[in-house]
Amino acid sequence: MGNNLIMNFSVDKENKKVNITREFDAPLSDVWSAWTEQEILDQWWAPAPFKSETKIMEFKEGGKRLYAMIGPDGQKRWSFFEYSSISPKTNFKHSTTFCDADGNPNSEFGSSYWDISFLEKGDLTLVDITIKRDSLEELEKIIEMGFKEGITATMKSLDKIFEDKKK
Repeated sequence: MGNNLIMNFSVDKENKKVNITREFDAPLSDVWSAWTEQEILDQWWAPAPFKSETKIMEFKEGGKRLYAMIGPDGQKRWSFFEYSSISPKTNFKHSTTFCDADGNPNSEFGSSYWDISFLEKGDLTLVDITIKRDSLEELEKIIEMGFKEGITATMKSLDKIFEDKKK
């Protein structure tokens, strides 16, 4: 079902950005919910075989999502989103920062700044994501850590949720 969906991933080293354009075979309201509601996020926001588990979720400007990606070995890798701007069903922005289980930032690694836009295209929804880093070194580090492969796998997990919903 999802074979013909757009998935573009590009790196702009000069501006320290990654851009991802991804199409989903689902209405805008479903895609928006998947990106903004804890119960749905936890079903897909981790590349298999990792799982996502949210500890705190406050989807509002100034709110935070504190969550762990749990590996097959049970090890938890913590991060938090800090929401800075929300335009319902159109766009939201947040920073993403590695941290400990209490939300204390990891000082070894800076934050990513996500700008996520949603556009309905008939029966499909287009999600356009721009992720900015503070330095080229940080950008290169996340790419070396497998960010492209991880986000691609994660998006496929979201496709599966939409496919299952249509059954």
